Amino acid sequence: MSEPIHPQTRIGHVHLKVADLERALAFYCGVLGFALTQRYGAQAAFVSAGGYHHHIGLNTWESAGGSPPPPGHTGLYHLAILYPDRAALADALRRVEAASIALDGASDHGVSEALYLRDPDGNGVELYRDRPEAEWPRDAQGQLAMLTRRLDLAGLRAEA
Repeated sequence: MSEPIHPQTRIGHVHLKVADLERALAFYCGVLGFALTQRYGAQAAFVSAGGYHHHIGLNTWESAGGSPPPPGHTGLYHLAILYPDRAALADALRRVEAASIALDGASDHGVSEALYLRDPDGNGVELYRDRPEAEWPRDAQGQLAMLTRRLDLAGLRAEA
């Protein structure tokens, strides 16, 4: 058995192959509100929140004009964007709805609240916020007991 990974290890960024860089930037920057931090001509760009060098890389190096992989194939299920609190998640919902982007789903997992949608290239995107650990559901033995139930979207909208 190997030693566990350092507990402060985090996923630093995701890099996506996209068909159209401008369309991807319109979604990640224009709709979700990420800032463009660097661009490599018409083929790649990096975006972030809060001045970080990049949270999401976008490129057309192997995918310009391409189509999403068909259902039933391997690949990215979704990337997850963690918001700092419920009000910020409510703002994300407002942005998505203002852009007329349909949700694939909205779930309360007990530990988190999540919105699911697709970017213009068909990549799954989860927008979520974590609840404080003290509020996480636990079973009788104190073990984590995540769940999936319908998220109250009206209540979330009221937070915006």
